[in-house]
Amino acid sequence: MNAMEKIQPVAKNMRLDLRLIAGMIAPGTRVLDIGCGDGMLIEHLFRTKGCDARGIEIDMAEVTRAVAHGLPVMHGDADSDLAHYPDAAFDYVVLSRTLQAVERPREVLRQMLRIGTRAVVSFPNFGHWLLRWQLLSRGRMPMTPTWDRQWYETPNIHPCTIRDFFALCEVEGYAVEQWLAADDAGRRAPWRRFPRLANLFGEQALFLLRRVG
Repeated sequence: MNAMEKIQPVAKNMRLDLRLIAGMIAPGTRVLDIGCGDGMLIEHLFRTKGCDARGIEIDMAEVTRAVAHGLPVMHGDADSDLAHYPDAAFDYVVLSRTLQAVERPREVLRQMLRIGTRAVVSFPNFGHWLLRWQLLSRGRMPMTPTWDRQWYETPNIHPCTIRDFFALCEVEGYAVEQWLAADDAGRRAPWRRFPRLANLFGEQALFLLRRVG
């Protein structure tokens, strides 16, 4: 059964990548969600899988909203605060659509796989054909429903492609246990065995990683 097939009905109001992430996480495990927003994924994992799930979030308004709903969310910054967690404190560490917005994505991934047995990472794919076409035809930074802010307002400072991420995993020695590409409408891209096609047609990507050795 793949991650898409594991999506539970109660999660239908969740963002696509969060539903897919939930499908990759085993029941009863310890989970840290970095950049957890209002804690929707945390609540879902607790209610449906009995996970010991908690989160950190840089936006204080989101932290306040999550805590008001009784969720274990702390104010924190992925670039500086992960170093305070002990080794192997979690089974899964999640970073959903935040990798491109952190200052040091390579170091954040290293910390994730230090404090967690596995890392689950989702990010918008800057190699999508529509972005390429807009750059080619207009010569300006593209605007799409996924990349929806002007270049001077966006928090996305390190956009990458699916191929870029595969290359980084190889350099860092991370094993890719699962990966998939999908579009924002909820359709899974059918190019699992063909990263080049996924890199062209997938609007977002999702990776399940573990450190080798």
